Amino acid sequence: MTEPFFSDVESIPYEGPDSDNPLAFRWYDADRVVAGKTMAEHLRFGVCYWHSFAWDGSDIFGAGTLDRPWNPATASGAAAALEPMAAAQLKMEAAFEFFEKLGAPFFSFHDIDIAPAGATFAESARNLDEMVEVAAGHMERTGTKLLWGTTNAFSHPRFMAGAATNPDPEMFRYAAAQVAHCMTATKRLDGANYVLWGGREGYETLLNTDMNREIDQLGRFMNLVVEHKHAIGFEGTILIEPKPMEPTKHQYDYDVATVFAFLQKYGLENEIKVNIEVNHATLSGHDFQHEVATAVNSGIFGSIDANSGDDRLGWDLDRFPVSVEQMTLGMLEILRGGGFTTGGLMFDTKLRRQSIDRNDLFHGHIGGMDVMARSLLAAARILEVDELEQWRHARYAGWTSELGNSIMNGGVTLADLHEQQLASDVEPSTSSGRQEMLEGIVARTIERAR
Repeated sequence: MTEPFFSDVESIPYEGPDSDNPLAFRWYDADRVVAGKTMAEHLRFGVCYWHSFAWDGSDIFGAGTLDRPWNPATASGAAAALEPMAAAQLKMEAAFEFFEKLGAPFFSFHDIDIAPAGATFAESARNLDEMVEVAAGHMERTGTKLLWGTTNAFSHPRFMAGAATNPDPEMFRYAAAQVAHCMTATKRLDGANYVLWGGREGYETLLNTDMNREIDQLGRFMNLVVEHKHAIGFEGTILIEPKPMEPTKHQYDYDVATVFAFLQKYGLENEIKVNIEVNHATLSGHDFQHEVATAVNSGIFGSIDANSGDDRLGWDLDRFPVSVEQMTLGMLEILRGGGFTTGGLMFDTKLRRQSIDRNDLFHGHIGGMDVMARSLLAAARILEVDELEQWRHARYAGWTSELGNSIMNGGVTLADLHEQQLASDVEPSTSSGRQEMLEGIVARTIERAR
């Protein structure tokens, strides 16, 4: 680009909680040490390529609204005449300008986000290879790293009946080829993870679906992915992103518990972890913190797509995080589980269609990063004070007794417990769960966390 795309923004500074500058961080201080690590090390923020730069603001009811001159649907003048690869390079320049000015250490992409599809798979692969080299140059110049790469095997009409779960093995082969090539690209860019989201891996009706066959196909596909990871020496983590529905009526990776059962069935529980999206968690009927806790307890916690939905709308909105309370409870479970290793907080978020100023992209990410930073402070303080943990441990103190130990270590049978209860004249006593008090502790900690 001859001129910066975000020409009236230099870099986003940290100015503290009392700042009124909308283009400054109030809570995210990258170098501040919290619970033994810097905020940057804890949070590992990333910007997604697809919503931020590939999407033009269109939806099923209307055309694009966003100023994205590299997109043919919304470009005008000389930009409208750009060849696809030239447009991809223009888009990438704007993207890395944004990453650098925001100070986000990571980004993520789908293959078709950064490189245009060609007339054949081979041409698409060549386009991706070329743009990967361009990205490598931008990454070296800016210091931005790749949190994860992924394949879009859901948008093209060929995948209308799924990719791995398609009734046609030729579609399976095409999707497998895409994943193989994109994983190699992710390895070339030293990506920390590779994500698989099964947008079409599900069904609309069981009338035309052999569900058992399709899930077996998905299990075979995932085993092929893991085999390829080891074959090419990719050292990142493979992640599945659960979602209950949309675009299909039912997706096979419904939630974290479903994914864990699937991984166990196909012998993959030690090879694949989960990338949890907040809005997907709530669509599945769970709280964000529930999905994190389930993943941590199952040993498959990997990464987070940090966003939010709307309680009154039953679809995936991909709003920026706005609730410190919601995110504090999620961060609490992340810290309890030891924090991120290869994962991080990826903003799988998009502007509202009416947010058409170029700088609105900064406002959304600044707000989201501040929400997550303040949530980190609150969660770390909750663990430091230990009041919540003390109450939780006290609630289960009975399980350290002779009775509790005998039950858990296999020292008694069901018949033994029956006989013991028959011989006892004592009614077990109840105790308060103290939920309201504990919620008050969380609220006070959020209010006071600085």
